[in-house]
Amino acid sequence: MRKIFLTTCVVLLSFPGWSQQKKSKKPTGKAAAPVIKKPLNHNVYDFWQDNTERFVSNDGRFFVYGQNPQEGDGKIVIREISNARIDSVPRGSGARITADSEFALFKIKPQLNLVKDAKRAKKKKEELPKDSLAIYNLKARTVQKIPGVSSFKVPEKAGSWVAYQLEAVVPPKEKKDTTAKALKPAKAPKKESEENGYKLIVQDLKTGKLETFAYVKEYEVSEDGKWLAFATAGNDSTLKAGVYVWEAGANALKLIHEGLSKHKFSKLAFAKTTGQLAFIADADTNSKTQVRLPKLYYWNQPAEKATLIADETNQPGVSGWLVSANYAPEFSRDGTKLYFGTNPKPVVADTTLLPDEIVNVEVWHWQDKNLQTRQKVTLEQDKKRSHLAIYHTDSKKLVQLGNENLTRTQLVNEGNADFVLATSDGKYSHEHWDWNPKQDVYIINSQDGSEKLLKEKLEGNVRMSPEGKYAYWFSNPDTAWFAYDVAKGQTIQLTDNKTVNFADELDDHPDFPNPYGLAGWTKGDESALINDRYDIWEVSPSAPQKIRKLTNGRPDKREFRYVTLDRDERNIDMAKPLLLSSVHEITKQQGYYRLNTANTTIARLYEGDFKTGYGVLKAKNGEQLFFTKETFQNYPDWYVADPDFKSVTKITTTNPQQDQYSWGSVELVSWLAGDGTPLQGLLYKPENFDPAKKYPMMVYYYEKNTENLHSHFAPKPIRSYINFSYFTSNGYIVFVPDIVYKIGYPGQSAYNCLIPGVLSQIDKGFVDRDRIGISGHSWGGYQTAYLVTQTDLFRAAEAGAPVSNMTSAYGGIRWDTGLTRQAQYEKTQSRIGGTLWEKPMQYIENSPLFYAPKVNTPLLMMHNDEDGAVPWYQGIEYYMALKRLGKPVWMLNYNGEKHGLGKRQNMKDFAVRMYQYFDYYLKDGPLPSWLGEGLPYVEKGINQHLEPMKK
Repeated sequence: MRKIFLTTCVVLLSFPGWSQQKKSKKPTGKAAAPVIKKPLNHNVYDFWQDNTERFVSNDGRFFVYGQNPQEGDGKIVIREISNARIDSVPRGSGARITADSEFALFKIKPQLNLVKDAKRAKKKKEELPKDSLAIYNLKARTVQKIPGVSSFKVPEKAGSWVAYQLEAVVPPKEKKDTTAKALKPAKAPKKESEENGYKLIVQDLKTGKLETFAYVKEYEVSEDGKWLAFATAGNDSTLKAGVYVWEAGANALKLIHEGLSKHKFSKLAFAKTTGQLAFIADADTNSKTQVRLPKLYYWNQPAEKATLIADETNQPGVSGWLVSANYAPEFSRDGTKLYFGTNPKPVVADTTLLPDEIVNVEVWHWQDKNLQTRQKVTLEQDKKRSHLAIYHTDSKKLVQLGNENLTRTQLVNEGNADFVLATSDGKYSHEHWDWNPKQDVYIINSQDGSEKLLKEKLEGNVRMSPEGKYAYWFSNPDTAWFAYDVAKGQTIQLTDNKTVNFADELDDHPDFPNPYGLAGWTKGDESALINDRYDIWEVSPSAPQKIRKLTNGRPDKREFRYVTLDRDERNIDMAKPLLLSSVHEITKQQGYYRLNTANTTIARLYEGDFKTGYGVLKAKNGEQLFFTKETFQNYPDWYVADPDFKSVTKITTTNPQQDQYSWGSVELVSWLAGDGTPLQGLLYKPENFDPAKKYPMMVYYYEKNTENLHSHFAPKPIRSYINFSYFTSNGYIVFVPDIVYKIGYPGQSAYNCLIPGVLSQIDKGFVDRDRIGISGHSWGGYQTAYLVTQTDLFRAAEAGAPVSNMTSAYGGIRWDTGLTRQAQYEKTQSRIGGTLWEKPMQYIENSPLFYAPKVNTPLLMMHNDEDGAVPWYQGIEYYMALKRLGKPVWMLNYNGEKHGLGKRQNMKDFAVRMYQYFDYYLKDGPLPSWLGEGLPYVEKGINQHLEPMKK
């Protein structure tokens, strides 16, 4: 791979044609020395890499992707498919490829160590190292670097130019003139800032010609590449303040709205295919004004000036409402409609009050539509909430479509339809204990704003078919799909579950099962393609009784799903063969098939013992297909194939250093649960596994995991669950059993499935019965906390964020969402199936806290004080009980962290502590100081006590 090093401000580097192939060495006759592999350790995390962004040029010639270490400087890689030539640009990210497939553009980040050094030196924000823009010529293999670029935009569909904005130039500090007769300095030019704007450059990528515009605050490019719009504070001489449009083809600039330098212009929005622009203007120059008065302007080429179409004196909503500054104006695809938002005047605070005069109180009313905690979470969203309105560009008519009673509005047929879809949950939102609230569904006429009730008390999510002929939904109580014919005003049941079930056949929650999904609609909205457990069915709302099965996966237990190849696809073209993904339910093999829709024949293209998990990319004007495949041993690298998958070539190699480290293998295992239910699980073994040896074993679980048979687990710090690769590399066996549940008995269900599974592995002879650990997080953390009250099989256990007392957790709040936890137990994961007062004994029987005296297993917990899913006092309750009973228990609380760790330094720390803990108990490793003596509060953040205790 060739790296491109950039060392000057603007650089053009070119590379002649070259070959990657190395000359093969002649055999020496000597046997190769055996490769001694190393176990993974905590030092490998930072340099282990991931492929992040990825793009295919429209002509299919180039594959551009990001390759980044977990911590450190990454790169953008450009691969030419036909000849396998590869270039890379250090520290590149955020790539875009022009529509003509000639250029790739991306940011170049400053070196991470330079940024850290500047922060340690307390440099101001404007003094920190800045990003650069790289313009890479895909055919010439040259790169241009432009320093100090804050943002850039390229047209999505056409055009070969870029608009980019520069950072403010920080002038060098000048020494003060200490002489008595120092000259009076000249008036300083306007300073570039967030208030005044920054320099905007437009560059023709083919000729290099530049256009420069000063003090730009906002800018936008049109999708078709014909237009640029920007708002500027002006330079007080040649460039007036206001909003401009620049026509790319004519290189013509036009001032369409003149304003003052302190006016604010935002939400610049072009129509998709026509020369139209809308934007929001705030002409109040007083920055302290609390109630702003936004104004909506509209421009249509070739008009000289933009027209004011809505403001506080002329808007279609309730009298006294305002144009919303938070809703981005949006044109319909055909350009005949402009959608925007309105909102009531905001409630503002009395700024004359002193802080000690303000009363801060919450009133929790028994008829609140939303809990106070929920209102707190959605506060900023509610402040910015707007209600949909429309401007008809031909008739110049304003119509209000949304109102305060409607929860959501949805444009139909890319905004072209003469109506919008709307829902309201106002009558049902007070039912906080139901996480799937009911809703009323309406169609709103865009000509007069009139509402028509489509469906009342719907339990499900409603959507519109692409061309707007049907509203459709899955009704949870009916476990069936329905469609509503807009033209006829008629509701049609599409499925009836007589032939096959279209909802989850294996669901074990005390609630309605979820559907398997709808793949899409065919051209003209003629029919819908609906999934069952294995197959795809075509059903037409005009004749639902003639439902047609397109695939036949059920006999072989093979799941087929439609694969979209065109990101702009709206309807599925049944005249063409369809690409399908496949997953075998038993073997977990995955791959691709082709469906001939005319005769419903299916051809196998590519399938095997691997996982395909990131979708399929296809060039807009090419035939090649790009996809990933992975196994436990192999990272999900990218491959390119012809449409028939007869030629498959690997095109990325992300972690070649993995060959230096011991890894392991994984296999499916089976056993019978305590009640005789057949179960599957995953068994991970160390590399060079010897069945005659005895190995320590870790157990991890979270409902069902066997679909991860071919998932790759790169070594990385722990957010919440153990890293299988790290454990196998360090000589552990890892067992991951599937768990199935009986309603009302989640704890006992875990025991019924997991303990026989563990015993079945012990019976194979290679597991050391006295060296078994167990770990789980969240739902798995609860089950671990429960299991150690029921068995002494495990030598050590770790429970992350466990519920220990269902009776106290039941009435709590999930702080991240502000919702009550009641639904968790009544209908969803905890599976009790009733309220606390209906089934008090089941809440108690499934709560580990009430069995704390039976615990004999050392228990490590992690429960953080900002956990928004499981309140951390659940961990405290269990910790206090076990501590009082004299049981070995530790609880890690990473201050400010939530349900799973988010800060990398904490993830690294937790990884070290968890592995130290299990190594001590399962491998007789050294006893770390924190485990043996704890960590005094006065040393928090200073000494982590990770070193072994002194003897």
